[in-house]
Amino acid sequence: MLAGKVALIFGGTAGIGRAVARAFLDAGATVVINGRDPARGADALQRLSNPRASFEAGDGASPAEAREVVRRTVAAHGPIGILVASGGAAETSPALFEQLPDDAFEATYRTQFLNRVFPIRAALPAMKERGGSIIIIGTDAGRHATVGESLHGGLGAAKIMLTKTLAREFARWHIRVNGLALTVTAGTEAFDTAMARGDWVTDLFSKAVARFPAKRPPEAAEVAGVALFLASDLSAQVTGQTISVNGGLSFGGW
Repeated sequence: MLAGKVALIFGGTAGIGRAVARAFLDAGATVVINGRDPARGADALQRLSNPRASFEAGDGASPAEAREVVRRTVAAHGPIGILVASGGAAETSPALFEQLPDDAFEATYRTQFLNRVFPIRAALPAMKERGGSIIIIGTDAGRHATVGESLHGGLGAAKIMLTKTLAREFARWHIRVNGLALTVTAGTEAFDTAMARGDWVTDLFSKAVARFPAKRPPEAAEVAGVALFLASDLSAQVTGQTISVNGGLSFGGW
């Protein structure tokens, strides 16, 4: 399905990003995963265990480092056909607005929004000639008001509008831009950490898990399947859309 295509996944060393990398590799793509930590990159490559996978270190929230990751990817593998903007450590846990520390706002903006913006800006020149697909990983908290998610939800809504706007701008170069809005997702380090905390965050996640119609949350591999659809020609007429992969936990949105 993706044979002959080069995919660059920012934030691809763990969680959703690594699951997407595995799906793309299984579909025949050459995949470059990115992350800030070379040790985590080496671990991810070992887990992926595929000769078409490689790692490029760099901080996606840094314009210069994002450009360097793209430069090295193009030099090694040729034009990028698929870009996934994911990752970013959620250093600020869900919290009521009044309890958020002052420095959480700028820090989270950097790790949850700018690390989507700068990889896209870096990859755009490498994608304009041949076109391709860009996928922005976001959150359903950007569509549905959730107690304790004012910060991440606000940035999630910004990602949805970014997706729509860039889809209109990039259509002239035959670049599609779509997003995934996620909820509680099993098979990720974030889920395991939240469930092990033993505080109100664990209670919040547990209540969400109990509300899923299927009595379980989506798995990371199931999210990756939707990303594969958006990256492939099966979705050639889909752009500017954000798909909620939430197992029916909620409906509606914008």
